[in-house]
Amino acid sequence: MFKNALAQAAEEVSTCLTNALSTYPDGPITDAMRYSVSGGKRLRAFLVIEGARLYGVYPRQSVWAAAAVEAMHAYSLVHDDLPCMDDDDLRRGLPTVHIKWDEATAVLTGDALQALAFDLLARPEAAPKAETRVELIQTMTKAAGARGMVRGQALDIAAESALTPLNLEEITELQAAKTGALIEWSAMAGAILAGQDVGPLRHYADALGLAFQIADDIMDVEGDAAKAGKRLGKDEDAGKATFVSLLGLDGAKARARELVAEAEAALAPFGDKAQNLRQAAQFVISRDS
Repeated sequence: MFKNALAQAAEEVSTCLTNALSTYPDGPITDAMRYSVSGGKRLRAFLVIEGARLYGVYPRQSVWAAAAVEAMHAYSLVHDDLPCMDDDDLRRGLPTVHIKWDEATAVLTGDALQALAFDLLARPEAAPKAETRVELIQTMTKAAGARGMVRGQALDIAAESALTPLNLEEITELQAAKTGALIEWSAMAGAILAGQDVGPLRHYADALGLAFQIADDIMDVEGDAAKAGKRLGKDEDAGKATFVSLLGLDGAKARARELVAEAEAALAPFGDKAQNLRQAAQFVISRDS
């Protein structure tokens, strides 16, 4: 059931992004945008669509917000891979944008993907009420900008040159911004679309986002690079603090399981309707990519 829902969300979002980009002028930036938004698990899109479904908002409407968060996520990956950031050559098993094209194209592609995200949220199809569209845009700016994802990336870069490694509280704060903020927005978007309280889904997403990052840290230590589609072991090579280095491998796995239990408990008000979201929580700590 969960795997089918994840695949269906991916298909719907891919179609939405393809249609949106079909109106763009031909050229290397549009080509790189298409390249960047292709593939991936589409977990954030799935969270939007499933969260919205809890409130009776169906994919013909929620797909716009789902596509928007995937465009924003793709922008972050394109920039994150740049030599001035993480300097990665592979993403999803393929050359990163600055390797396939060049650094200038990668910067501009990321900029264009960020603009695409807000364009999708601003369209009338995304929500009938203008007030709802404004709320989606405002909350996205907080999640993606200097109070969220960008702040987390800045903290991550600063940590590389810090005299002492980050402690557990600091690494949790960093990852809640860098990884967790967009995951939180994705889960809350459905409640925003329905004009409902975002509290239960925010609690779910906070636990899910942290579990996701702990799973990434575990994968960086014991994962298979071929399956992950990216370079592993880079945090250890750089001497960066991670959940594994701070908690130990067994401790990190135990903490991830605790967080999954927290995420599942937050879904209690929704009963059986939230089963796909419960399975998503299990998925984030069992994935190999």
